[in-house]
Amino acid sequence: MCIDYYNIKKLPDFPFLKEKKHIISIVGAGGKTSTMYSMAKYYAKRGLKVIVTTSTHIRKPYQIPLVKNEKELEQVWENGDFAVIGKETTNNKLCMLEYEELKKYLLKADIILIEADGAKELPCKVPSDNEPVIIPESDIVIGVVGLDCLNKPLIDVCFRINKATDLLQKQPNDLMTIDDIYKILVSSNGSRKNVNNRDFYVVLNKCSNEQLNMANELAKKLEKEIKKENIAIVMKEG
Repeated sequence: MCIDYYNIKKLPDFPFLKEKKHIISIVGAGGKTSTMYSMAKYYAKRGLKVIVTTSTHIRKPYQIPLVKNEKELEQVWENGDFAVIGKETTNNKLCMLEYEELKKYLLKADIILIEADGAKELPCKVPSDNEPVIIPESDIVIGVVGLDCLNKPLIDVCFRINKATDLLQKQPNDLMTIDDIYKILVSSNGSRKNVNNRDFYVVLNKCSNEQLNMANELAKKLEKEIKKENIAIVMKEG
């Protein structure tokens, strides 16, 4: 799947977007990459020094040159762009830099956006024992879920299906419901895994017009566990 990294328009309206000096980890499924790049584009337009990277694996962007040293990093920022860093692997993917090297880059940036989870392009995920990978310096975590998983069999829409069925106490062919998404988003074994004391935000992504009432119902329910201003509904394009 190719993403047009310079033409991503959907941006959650979160209070921290007006700030800087954050290290933001994005977990879950159903739009982590598009959320990350929309935020990177927004911050870069504000004139901030922005780094996009991963603590696991992400697809190497086809439009954006990979920054390989500090000189290239400064040049990208001087041009008003955001920088993508990572170590190239097989299958056109990037993985996390060695930790000590990563820390040198982090000290230079105003905003760091980290894709900290993988989901094989499915809209929903329950993490395995060693996921997500949130670095100690991260102060914000965003949990993403794609609402296109609603009313579909868990086995078709949820990555780590065994973890999902265990958490939800359902069978693989049972349909995904609003209550199921709620459980995944608020559980310390779901989207909030390894969040600890960090600020936690939720993106209800790819909401269709037909799903808006259900999305609002879900957001209202989430307010029992998460601040209202920390929840965003992002409408599906088209």
